[in-house]
Amino acid sequence: MKTLHGMFALVAIFGIGAVADAAPAKFKGSQFASQAKIKLASARQIALKARPGTVTDQELEKEKGGSGLRYSFDITSHGKPYEVGVDARTGAVLENGVEGKNPD
Repeated sequence: MKTLHGMFALVAIFGIGAVADAAPAKFKGSQFASQAKIKLASARQIALKARPGTVTDQELEKEKGGSGLRYSFDITSHGKPYEVGVDARTGAVLENGVEGKNPD
């Protein structure tokens, strides 16, 4: 009986995990996800390669530049906030600078 109880516990744990993994991640702009060729997880890896740090916010947005659809990541690196934009159709890094600062 003890083994059977343990088996049910494992099924319950792994079953819940499988359901959670199958569910699509919700994020700001997720309604545009079907238009993106690059998935959120891949875009996040690209952004973190361009600007290592901690992602504090992420969204998918329609914005000028590139293909017009981009993932925007707020990343804290060395105590400073940065914004990294990744084109959602090509994976190109479109922006990588201090948060809120427009290039001149």
